[in-house]
Amino acid sequence: MTIRAMEAAIGAGTFPNIHSILISRNGKVLYEQYWIGQDAKEGKDLGVIPHGPDSLHSTQSISKSIVSACIGIALGQGKIKSINENIFNFFPEYIEQDTGIKGEITIKHLLTMTAGFRWNEEDYSNPANDENQLSMASNPDIYVLSRPMAFPPGKVFTYNGGATQLLAAIIKRSTGKPLNVFANEYLFAPLGIYNFKWTTTKAHNSTIPDAFSGLYLTSRDLLKFGLLYMNDGIHKSKQIIPTHWVKASLTPHILADDGTDPELGRSEYGFQWWLFNDSILNKVTPIAACIGSGGQRIFIDKVNKIVVVFTGGNYRKPGTYLNPYHILKQFIYPALFIRADREK
Repeated sequence: MTIRAMEAAIGAGTFPNIHSILISRNGKVLYEQYWIGQDAKEGKDLGVIPHGPDSLHSTQSISKSIVSACIGIALGQGKIKSINENIFNFFPEYIEQDTGIKGEITIKHLLTMTAGFRWNEEDYSNPANDENQLSMASNPDIYVLSRPMAFPPGKVFTYNGGATQLLAAIIKRSTGKPLNVFANEYLFAPLGIYNFKWTTTKAHNSTIPDAFSGLYLTSRDLLKFGLLYMNDGIHKSKQIIPTHWVKASLTPHILADDGTDPELGRSEYGFQWWLFNDSILNKVTPIAACIGSGGQRIFIDKVNKIVVVFTGGNYRKPGTYLNPYHILKQFIYPALFIRADREK
């Protein structure tokens, strides 16, 4: 009944333009549904289209969590020695930028969005937005590395797609393989993911994968990724991501929002993962989330062994930001625990 109420609310437009919801508990898919809805691809309006199991969907900033996974894999392979390595070890040709406190930035600072660069991603409709400028830059690496510093590294969280782009560059420079090739070989193929697309940055003739928002996956494959982290990096008895990396990624490293922002609430940040505590069955329960603009979400509740995937088309509509979370709390959790009670 609760799931029917959820579907009715989506159908009535209370939660507009949801494209898919998948629910897994204890490793089993309990629910999978798709809706027709307005969508866009690489910024171009697609109109109202159907979505289904084989539909590639923009993941937006969920791409960042995928990049983090690739860093963990490269670390496990020994291609990256330590996340405490100075980033300029990987960019020797830009040594002129290695000055002052900027010279203290490490891979860990990029992972936790605490590099300290002066960076503004508040208004994506503004051409001067740093992410927009980054995407158009002929050399994304130097665009980020040349930004002035606002804070000492490691002190302040500043959401920064450029940090993720530098992580992708470090993957290429340490492994010899571009992000999309590395991800395909060591993450996607082992998970049985063969239908994906990684778009490039927008500069003319760019071949550089857009690390911060360019990945397209199916909803089922987003669920595979969520389950991989639920299972400490193991898929079908094979260790794909080192367990220590999964645990470190889902450990709070910096306060991302103190709760004064009504859209976010109090949240912390791991290695390109959002982390917050919620009250589930009157118990404080940690939730990890991959979050992408427009309603792209992977929620992971390791305590109750729940993974929930959302996709949607509400790009640049901040009023809908919390809709997946509201659906999770108002409908999905009650339905799961009612089911659990009945199965006792």
